[in-house]
Amino acid sequence: MTGNKAVAYKGPGKVELIDIDYPSFELKDGPGVNPANVGRSVRHGVILKTVATNICGSDQHMVRGRTTAPSDLVLGHEITGEVVEVGPDVEFIKVGDICSVPFNIACGRCRNCKERKTGICLNVNPDRPGSAYGYVDMGGWVGGQANYVLVPYADWNLLKFPDKDQALEKMMDLTMLSDIFPTGFHGAVTSGVGVGSTVYIAGAGPVGLAAATSAQLLGAAVVIVGDLNADRLAQARSFGCETVDLTQGGPAEQIEQLLGVPDVDCGVDAVGFEARGHGHDAKEAPATVLNSLMEVTAAGGALGIPGLYVTGDPGGVDEAAKKGALSISLGTGWAKSLSFTTGQCPVMKYNRQLMMAILHDKVHIAKNVNAKAISLEDAPKGYAEFDAGAATKYVLNPNGYLS
Repeated sequence: MTGNKAVAYKGPGKVELIDIDYPSFELKDGPGVNPANVGRSVRHGVILKTVATNICGSDQHMVRGRTTAPSDLVLGHEITGEVVEVGPDVEFIKVGDICSVPFNIACGRCRNCKERKTGICLNVNPDRPGSAYGYVDMGGWVGGQANYVLVPYADWNLLKFPDKDQALEKMMDLTMLSDIFPTGFHGAVTSGVGVGSTVYIAGAGPVGLAAATSAQLLGAAVVIVGDLNADRLAQARSFGCETVDLTQGGPAEQIEQLLGVPDVDCGVDAVGFEARGHGHDAKEAPATVLNSLMEVTAAGGALGIPGLYVTGDPGGVDEAAKKGALSISLGTGWAKSLSFTTGQCPVMKYNRQLMMAILHDKVHIAKNVNAKAISLEDAPKGYAEFDAGAATKYVLNPNGYLS
């Protein structure tokens, strides 16, 4: 049988490359698998040989020990692959197709899927609406930081690239379609970005940079990115963003220096629950980003919140934060009539359009997020460098497709 190596979470701060079973068309028991999913038939699925699979900030939350993820959970929800086997119920996807895999696992049959709310599918996770590969509390679908991975409901979930050679040539951009590019785009869209908008994006990690790229694509007049990390701010400036250095204090005064007014039309939270405060010695203060966004977003505006928030955080700064209960100034939001959009990005709502923008050279997302291909064996090093603040989006290359 074909071998299969995968990147697994082994405990706080530690990932390892391990041997796992080659996928089958049945969900097996294993770390994080909901008992109700064990034995689930996946005749509608395909097995992919992984072309590219990315390290995500959401993975990093687990690796830091900031979730209830079990040891040996196979990581990876940002997957692009070549189909090598198809289940007996697959009708349209064929062996040899190269496809992007939305990180949300969706059945295509439930009410939410039919309403394009694929981030909260009702049928794939017995714990709660919504699922993803290789992620805690998401039903136990095995992650894709591996040589091979199973994708269920393949005819519905997979985005097939129209030309194989073109796809491989543009793979470093196309691999971002599985998560961060649609997620950043969702943050920009739900914050109301349009032609002439002024936008403040909290966080210059890959999702924040993807949101900034998306805001430019949507016609924003000024895109401002705030962070504590000088290298990541420099990356934002490299493609035309203005920046706010949060080691110097909160964003309002710096935004006023840039725009002449202390507020923006649209705000995006690309940080999430491990947010820190402002200033040189900023400590973790998980409501900081949400509260500062409410402060700097103009009355009647909107906040897009693609940054991850969880209901279980063992490393939370207090008992409330450990349950995802944050001290948010909701009164500010109410008084300013601000709108909020939270939750998983419904990737399928955006991925085809963004694919076309990439294929026709309207956007260069890999350059903007500073994508770098590394081997599967170098994944632990990639996780460590990313955790240390590298201004890099690490793309794993398990099977040698990437140069």
